[in-house]
Amino acid sequence: MKKVFLALIAALSLSICASAQVYNPIVTAVPSLSIAPDARGGGMGDIGVATDPDVNSQYWNPAKYVFMQSDAGLSFSYTPWLRKLVTDINLAYLSGYWKFDQRQAISASLRYFSLGDITLMDQLGEPAGSAHPNELAVDAAYSRMLSEKLSASATLRFIYSDLNNGINLAGGTEMYPGAAVAADIAAYYRTPVTVQNTDGTLGLGINISNIGSKISYDQNQTSNFIPTNLRIGGSFDYPLDAYNKLSVSADLNKLLVPTQNNMTAEQYSAISPLSGIFRSFTDAPGGFSEELSEIMWSIGAEYAYNNQFFVRGGYYNESQYKGNRKYFTAGAGFKLNVFTLDAAYVISTSQSNPLDQTLRFSLSFDLFGLQNLVK
Repeated sequence: MKKVFLALIAALSLSICASAQVYNPIVTAVPSLSIAPDARGGGMGDIGVATDPDVNSQYWNPAKYVFMQSDAGLSFSYTPWLRKLVTDINLAYLSGYWKFDQRQAISASLRYFSLGDITLMDQLGEPAGSAHPNELAVDAAYSRMLSEKLSASATLRFIYSDLNNGINLAGGTEMYPGAAVAADIAAYYRTPVTVQNTDGTLGLGINISNIGSKISYDQNQTSNFIPTNLRIGGSFDYPLDAYNKLSVSADLNKLLVPTQNNMTAEQYSAISPLSGIFRSFTDAPGGFSEELSEIMWSIGAEYAYNNQFFVRGGYYNESQYKGNRKYFTAGAGFKLNVFTLDAAYVISTSQSNPLDQTLRFSLSFDLFGLQNLVK
């Protein structure tokens, strides 16, 4: 039973990697933590660590919240996942923030990933019930402005993964829900930059996410790494005139998780989370060139008209030897008074990519503006 569901974890990881020619990918538990949850970032090639702050900054970089113009906001996002293959896998994401003064903010998010219904089979191949695997993460962050241009944040996260709903079949290896705790550390810098007598805004960001414990599905007999990740990026916003603005952004990502190589499951399980972070920079069997291939990059752009209508596009690239995720994204948004509706769409460069045609939707509310509107 345990092997079946650990295979499910690997399959989900590889579906997120989305490649028919995978060679030596880095596989983690709870891979749903790596899915970009909102439509704005998803429409720009899964970018967000240094883009203009928005209500969904909790996932990308919570340090951006102190630069928000509104004092409070709330957003709900929904993503039907792998919709070309199945119809009952989805990601729901709720995030919000509150600036309690001009230099400090608190924020939180709730992520629920459903893997749909799975029919369990006994050793004779007969149906033996069904399970509804799911993964859950809840977190809270504190962000503070360190200067007029620089901010930082710290996030605490609880992660829960239940892959068989407590159902263990007779004769199979017992499997249990897993739990982990993690933290994020992030920073954001923005400064005005003058180009042709027009003031633009340069943004730089870094976020090291999911630094924390490993997760076990067999009461700590073995353990698995969660997707600790380093994300760095830059963004430049340039107003074309009083009504039109163009933004261009780029992100780099690297999983801070060691490669298993030829280690046994027991040897790999014995590596501590902190040791795994440092090993992840030097343990690729192909040497430095393979280490470089573990870096994923994405570029994106956003055009805004009167800060009400938005058109977005981007491209995401991952080495063919580490997952081969390569796809274009497109998105659009509409803002009216106190709410914003965004949508994003994935266009794969490979017909065999199950991420092709993935849709994301986000609905955001300016709670401070809503309060003023009701008065």
